[in-house]
Amino acid sequence: MPVSTLPGGALVRAARPGDEPAILRCIQSLAAYEKEPDAVVNTVERLTDALFGERPAAFTHVVELDGEVVAIALWFTTYSTWTGEQGMWLEDLWVDEAYRGRGYGRVLVQTLAAVCVERGFPRFEWTVLDWNAPSIAFYRALGAVGMDEWTTQRVTGAALARLAGR
Repeated sequence: MPVSTLPGGALVRAARPGDEPAILRCIQSLAAYEKEPDAVVNTVERLTDALFGERPAAFTHVVELDGEVVAIALWFTTYSTWTGEQGMWLEDLWVDEAYRGRGYGRVLVQTLAAVCVERGFPRFEWTVLDWNAPSIAFYRALGAVGMDEWTTQRVTGAALARLAGR
């Protein structure tokens, strides 16, 4: 996807090597906002491998203003056994607080929607914390529909090891 210039000179573009420290800062800021400031164990090195390694596991689009990354949308592909097609999962959407209200979140979501359409992905999905009313309202305004009948399940740490029989 090409670089797009927004009013005020901000750029929307795919992440490139060298953006990892700014992307990690945004991830850490999102974790703090979601009341989990110590949960991020990711590193610049891990991001480099995940985003730009031999087999990228994830992709990121950023908003850059005056040479600084001020917003990110980190995503990866999914696969639906029901449709037999790939889709997109938005893992993290973050706009630095000082830059909110400028439409950066909207343009990032629109950019990812365009990637979905270009690639023929019929699904664009993500989760949002049920207490995050501003984000829920934002997503609804974009046309997103809540999947209230679905509940995310997770196994980690010692429970994961037990499940694996270890």
